[in-house]
Amino acid sequence: MSIKLSQLWGIDIYNDQAKYLGKVHDIIMNMEEGTIERITLEPLRITNKSHAEKLLKEKSILYNNVISSGDIIIVQEKGNNEPAEKPKEKNPYLPPKRHRIGK
Repeated sequence: MSIKLSQLWGIDIYNDQAKYLGKVHDIIMNMEEGTIERITLEPLRITNKSHAEKLLKEKSILYNNVISSGDIIIVQEKGNNEPAEKPKEKNPYLPPKRHRIGK
């Protein structure tokens, strides 16, 4: 299943115990692997490093913890925002990494 990233903004997020967590504000991607890493529950307005760390720890969700998405997003909650038991798959559409030798 595929979805446009623009369709995720503003979607309500609930945990697997039906508790409302917030709305999708920003999406953090790993461009090398072509994967979504995190969904933030607040806009990314980072003023310093400690604020960024706090936002990522307390106000974001690892995308590996997403169980289902549609009209809402359901996430499996795991203590301390750790990834749930879900293996990370490589994007088959991206070319293999190339290592640069020399200058």
